[in-house]
Amino acid sequence: MTNLNPEICRRLKEARRAAGLSQSQVAAEVGCKQSALSMFESGDGTKLNDEAIAKLAAKFNIALPESDNAISVAAFHPAPSAVQNSRGFCPNPSCPSHTEYFVDGRRLLKLDRTATDPVGGKFCAICGEVLEKFCPNCHSPVHDGAVCSFCGEPYIAT
Repeated sequence: MTNLNPEICRRLKEARRAAGLSQSQVAAEVGCKQSALSMFESGDGTKLNDEAIAKLAAKFNIALPESDNAISVAAFHPAPSAVQNSRGFCPNPSCPSHTEYFVDGRRLLKLDRTATDPVGGKFCAICGEVLEKFCPNCHSPVHDGAVCSFCGEPYIAT
């Protein structure tokens, strides 16, 4: 993944608008979610993967900066061995370890990785489900909370 300069993100947004296309139309074409495209167009260059960014740039004929002007998001991810040894989360929406809360009418489940995985194992200590260590949507390493900070999707579908 690439973290583009917010100015490039805004230029891609302006090009989409000039073409008279909605975010939903463009997101479907490049293979991403509308919400991720929205965050990307707001200046968060980490919200789309390299393939989607390349498709956007090609569609709107916008040159992307060389790799030395872009920051690799991989630099912010822990090494795979560190992720494998980290705590996972229980993907079972009915596991009693999760705390339910609502944001704008949307039901989210806050993860309790300490309760479900106190030792960095393979199975939930509460319900026995196989633990996940990566976001099911974008495959970024998980963190505490209900929503992935990279793709904006909830870790657990409710």
